[in-house]
Amino acid sequence: MDQKDILLKIQEILAEIIDDDTLCLTEETTPADVDEWNSLAHFQLVVALQNEYGIKFSITEIQSWGSVGAIINSIQSKLV
Repeated sequence: MDQKDILLKIQEILAEIIDDDTLCLTEETTPADVDEWNSLAHFQLVVALQNEYGIKFSITEIQSWGSVGAIINSIQSKLV
């Protein structure tokens, strides 16, 4: 699965969580860039991504996510 596919899936999931159909993410997007991306939305995103891809993230990984690109990298590293 390539980065673009994962980016689009993250965008789809987060848009549903925060109820924003106009959400547009890039690899450089950070939680601070999206007003509604608070700690609860972040937790929901983590759970949804784990369920979507059948993977688990460590607390250390989650804490290291400074951007959408970092999330993509974590997912890709678990799918190989």
